[in-house]
Amino acid sequence: METFPKIISVDDHTVEPPGVWRDRLPSKYRDSGPRIVRAPLREMTFLGGRFAPVMGAPGDEGPVGDWWVYEDLHRPLTRLDTAVGYDRDEIRLEVITYEQMRPGSYSVPDRLADMDVNHVQSALCFPTFPRFCGQTFTEAKDRELGLLGVRAYNDWMVEEWCGPDARGRLIPLTLIPLWDAELAAAEVRRNAARGVRAVAFSEIPPHLGLPSVHTDEWDPFLAACDETGTVVAMHIGSSSRMPSTSADAPPAVGSTITFANCCFSMVDWLMSGKFERFPNLRVMYAEGQIGWIPYILERADVVWEENRGWGGVADKVHRPPSEVFAEHVYGCFFDDAFGLRNLDAIGVGNVLYETDYPHSDSTWPKSREVGEAQMGHLAPDVVERIVRGNAIELLGLTEDGLWAGP
Repeated sequence: METFPKIISVDDHTVEPPGVWRDRLPSKYRDSGPRIVRAPLREMTFLGGRFAPVMGAPGDEGPVGDWWVYEDLHRPLTRLDTAVGYDRDEIRLEVITYEQMRPGSYSVPDRLADMDVNHVQSALCFPTFPRFCGQTFTEAKDRELGLLGVRAYNDWMVEEWCGPDARGRLIPLTLIPLWDAELAAAEVRRNAARGVRAVAFSEIPPHLGLPSVHTDEWDPFLAACDETGTVVAMHIGSSSRMPSTSADAPPAVGSTITFANCCFSMVDWLMSGKFERFPNLRVMYAEGQIGWIPYILERADVVWEENRGWGGVADKVHRPPSEVFAEHVYGCFFDDAFGLRNLDAIGVGNVLYETDYPHSDSTWPKSREVGEAQMGHLAPDVVERIVRGNAIELLGLTEDGLWAGP
């Protein structure tokens, strides 16, 4: 391509600095809230879609890493959290310290520099320690502390990660207390009042022991999103369960079918009737890729047309699901040549671009080159919409693609 638009990535990640919670929680919680401990690794497996690390005691043998400690949870920083800059064949499932990761993972100035290298103008970042929709706090025993933890993360996200030093180039994505839809609605409104237009949510809430989107339990939260124009952002794995086939399947199996949770989730939403009840509601699927979408829309339309009478949706889904999708759902991709060849069956207005920095799948520092190679057959105005225009509209950014702040 003669020119390639500056990228707005709707799926990157931040590795939270050690002081996010200790600096913001009330003093009585600073030693019980999330904190970093340097300790050896006893063992760690990642099989059947389940990540299982075990922290050793001081003096134990084993590689040393930085661990987030919170109640009974011991979660290490791993090379998979921040793999950019390493040769693909050198990336292993191993514990690391902050000194062993690329500074752009947790430092705003370094992140902006790495974005410059990668032709990225702006980026929306999902969390690491809270996991992709804040389920770490939902699983905690102390609900009062959990709510404070969610709010502390959101304050850090808005005021520091996306603060003045970011110059509008980092776009805030906040969390909610998933255990209480009324509290979640209040948190959406609190953050919307300071310019936030995206909130993380689980792709399949029942996997977290939470109600499905087919119930009315989430309606206060969804109403708040509908009223404030806050998009519901769902990342693969935000149900704490990655797709797999067996308990002993290697990670490569799950990595190949990571889109599956997004696929299941999208059908849930299209058949839920929520988009008719909340007409301004928008959802996006981060890191789900897009090549699978045309068939699912085709199949959903057939089921709606032929089977809605006995399928339990005739009274709440009054249009073909593909029409509902076109108005309410966005697929996100970073490397999907097949999906781009079938863009007409998805919709130019329903696709967003991402780089997945700093994860092992990231196209950094060659996201522009990947985009040019895969979008070379598309008209310049179509490329512009995919790479930045749709994100500007969805996330309420300025015409220049920046977050305007409160």
